[in-house]
Amino acid sequence: MARRLKMLGTTSEDNDCPTLYEDLDTGEIIAQGDKVTDPDDLAQLANVKERETFVVLPRELLVRFAPKE
Repeated sequence: MARRLKMLGTTSEDNDCPTLYEDLDTGEIIAQGDKVTDPDDLAQLANVKERETFVVLPRELLVRFAPKE
């Protein structure tokens, strides 16, 4: 079953990315952003599972739109 997503906000001027979404049923947050692909950056990340990926989010997006609770 597909998630029911609500767009919380974006700092993009042209509806590109990055954007935050909330799963309306679970309260989980989904982030859209540019994928981190640089091997040196990835080597610094810990406990990475095969199914996980990382995206870059500007601090302003989180300050403005991340849930406070």
